[in-house]
Amino acid sequence: MALKTAFQMDPIDRIDIRGDSTFAMMLEAQARGHSLFYYTPDRLVYGDGHVYATGCEVEVRDVEGDHCTLSEEKRVNLRDFDVIMLRQDPPFDMAYITTTFILEQLVPDVLVVNDPANVRNAPEKMLTMTYPELMPPTAIVRDLDSVRRFRAEHEDIILKPLYGNGGAAVFRLAAGDTNLGALVELFQGVFREPFLVQKYLPQVRAGDKRILLVDGEPAGAINRVPADDETRSNMHIGGRAEPTEMTEREHEICAIIGPELKRRGLVLAGIDVIGPYLTEINVTSPTGIREVKRFGGADIAALVWDWVEERRAVPV
Repeated sequence: MALKTAFQMDPIDRIDIRGDSTFAMMLEAQARGHSLFYYTPDRLVYGDGHVYATGCEVEVRDVEGDHCTLSEEKRVNLRDFDVIMLRQDPPFDMAYITTTFILEQLVPDVLVVNDPANVRNAPEKMLTMTYPELMPPTAIVRDLDSVRRFRAEHEDIILKPLYGNGGAAVFRLAAGDTNLGALVELFQGVFREPFLVQKYLPQVRAGDKRILLVDGEPAGAINRVPADDETRSNMHIGGRAEPTEMTEREHEICAIIGPELKRRGLVLAGIDVIGPYLTEINVTSPTGIREVKRFGGADIAALVWDWVEERRAVPV
């Protein structure tokens, strides 16, 4: 069953195909005979009750430096597609939120993965708050006194934007660090929304584990180890990916949150676990698919397309 598929994503010519999960899903879709159309979120338009996008038909190949061929641009009605993959990276700002409102107009006639309304209602760091029993001590704050009280209680803390991504603007403030006041003032000037403070977990030196779930079930994991001179473990800033096995505690975390991810239509999700703690639930454009497969784990792109094909085989 060939499906007409569209990918809403970041510019395809700028991706690093070695670790890009969206590209892995495009390769798998193409191998199954599904057509591929690509557009960036700024080319999405709502008008006269229709949702349009301007983009290109695309052919992909797993060759660095020559990974895609694009057709001439054309404008399409997205209601003519079977599946739309919502895959652009955060930041999760009003531009991102607006695309979810527009794509929601296509549901249920078009299958949007992940479900746009639930992506909108489940920003990575906020959805995690549903499970305080799984998290390290955490607060969402904006005023300096609250940050000072949090550090006085927990001594060594992490300060980061509430809707950021990729490790950007993540700071560790140990007890006695005199930059706390200036850094909070900087955050107050840059961000209109509150920000997140969390107890620093020394277990991060052994790795920040990314676990990928498909339709609420754990499908694979990698460990991301920070560089010696870094607090952050994100791979694009020097973190090292390692093969890993899931612990009993991590299976317990997945068993607790998995049914809710499934209920919300968050088909592909990536959770971050440090030691025994859940720190984030990523639902916008979770990464790690290529690394899991590279280390001999499951082909998660195939699992996602298995789910999509089964879903589209049932009349909407």
